[in-house]
Amino acid sequence: MIDSAKEDVSSQALRRMSGALDYGNWTPREKIALSCNILAAEGHSETLAGQITLRQPDGTFLTTPLAQGFDELDADAVIRINDKLEVLEGRGVPNPAIRFHLWVYARRSDVNCIIHTHPQYVSTLSMTGQPLVVAHMDATPFHDDCAFLAEWPGLPIADQEGEIISAALGDKRTILLVNHGFLAATSSVEESLYLSVLIERAARNQLQAMAAYGTLKELDPALAKESHDFLLSPSIVKASFAMFARRVLRQRG
Repeated sequence: MIDSAKEDVSSQALRRMSGALDYGNWTPREKIALSCNILAAEGHSETLAGQITLRQPDGTFLTTPLAQGFDELDADAVIRINDKLEVLEGRGVPNPAIRFHLWVYARRSDVNCIIHTHPQYVSTLSMTGQPLVVAHMDATPFHDDCAFLAEWPGLPIADQEGEIISAALGDKRTILLVNHGFLAATSSVEESLYLSVLIERAARNQLQAMAAYGTLKELDPALAKESHDFLLSPSIVKASFAMFARRVLRQRG
């Protein structure tokens, strides 16, 4: 059982952070562009594969146009589309794989932002047919919160793939897709981006530990849950997004 004194300290820390940390002040389009730039810097953008969508209050979606690299995107490039993938604002066409995002949005009223990419370590782990293992504190945001799709359903541009992926995701925030990549589906751009960065690092650490020793020492579930809840608190999530954003903005000059 978790000691109440520790819970009190945790709560106090979160209260202090909520009013003292720099969360930045960006528009939704700027957050999407920054997320793409961050993902590119983190190695998530080797090809045209990968998408980000943000549900709008009117039922439309903000996304990025196909054939623009995550590293070159800015807020002006973000387009607005409807649920038929028709462009309502902006230039270009959306990635046709966004169709499977629509299945997730239809099933999950709590989801407002979806990120899907094929980064190196997640892709390599997906080729082993093994799920993500929570064996390090930094991986605890995925404790009991990362689904696993054990069979690749094919190129995700039709309704069948969307139905399979959204069903496998269930009520989790993330999913590891075998022979494919991952999906982060949360209530905000900040949280989806945060988990996208963390899952690639968790996959990297898992693969390196497996190569070094072969087996992994998983975390105690009760302690992993405690860490999961703390590291996914709004203060930590928003402050992490702002830190990643400042880093790419500095690199941009």
